[in-house]
Amino acid sequence: MKEIALHAQSGTCKIIIGESVDRLGRYAKSGKILVVTDSSVARLHGERFSGYETVVLGQGEKNKTLASVQKVYGRCLEMELERDSFIVGIGGGIVCDIAGFAAATYLRGVNCGLVPTTLLAQVDASIGGKNGVNLKGYKNLVGTIRQPKFCLCDLDLLKTLPKDEISSGFAEIIKHAAIADSGLFSYLQDNLEDALALDKDAIYQVMCDAVAVKAGIVNGDERENSERRKLNFGHTFGHAIEKVTAMPHGKAVSIGMVIEANLSVDKGLLVDADRIRLERLLARANLPTTLSLSDGKGMIDAIRKDKKRNGDSIRTVLLQGIGKAKLIDIRLGEVEKIVNRLVG
Repeated sequence: MKEIALHAQSGTCKIIIGESVDRLGRYAKSGKILVVTDSSVARLHGERFSGYETVVLGQGEKNKTLASVQKVYGRCLEMELERDSFIVGIGGGIVCDIAGFAAATYLRGVNCGLVPTTLLAQVDASIGGKNGVNLKGYKNLVGTIRQPKFCLCDLDLLKTLPKDEISSGFAEIIKHAAIADSGLFSYLQDNLEDALALDKDAIYQVMCDAVAVKAGIVNGDERENSERRKLNFGHTFGHAIEKVTAMPHGKAVSIGMVIEANLSVDKGLLVDADRIRLERLLARANLPTTLSLSDGKGMIDAIRKDKKRNGDSIRTVLLQGIGKAKLIDIRLGEVEKIVNRLVG
């Protein structure tokens, strides 16, 4: 078990890798506890937190809305939660986002804890204090930044995930390595199959290194003024791909990373050999690296509504090498040309 402390302006989060959900009460010590989860997690793991009041949400991106947040608020009212109470999200990134947003806004802030149950949530969505819901299908347009008190990464919860979910999580792990940790990238090249198979030692090592990357970046830039924006590598195009194709997040980000790596080569920032290394690692993780797009207009519209847009440009993350990223403003006209090349 390893503890990583994330210190930020909005609070300190203890991230405990290898801790069990069965020990939740050790971390949520004060006040009443409301658990927020989804129907799948409740079915697979509900007996492990059956002693707590629970609100069960629907599954999928369509439920990442203010309506779901209102459902949580309703239970908070019924339980008469107070400011020393805890809202604990036990689930994937959608559940963690909704629980975090509800905790940040109910009574202007009650305690929050997270127990992410997917690999993607454990290495990314639950780390860093971002809490957001979608608005009319556009990603994370409504949200807050506020650190949970704790994040318990129970590696045993990953054993019930489908292989596609494991691969999606590795998209974010590979992203962390590509932007900030060449050593992790090399480790993945040498040990990817073991890590994908959830070999105890390999997945623990990968988790610790990937979480350390994100926590280290957020420590220095919680409000996403500069360095934290590098965590959006692959997301400018990835979020738009999600919007128009309904592709799962990790797969969309994988294609987004390939697009942005190619753009990095085009701009003379990245050598082609490193682009190939990235594409091959993504492919080995069973992630897509190409896209034939039928709705170019919809994708351009989604990028225009992205929160990273600034006037007629959008802030994009490009690579200067494996383990080194750079923020670049790209004109929307150039983005449209890239999208038009993807239209099949």
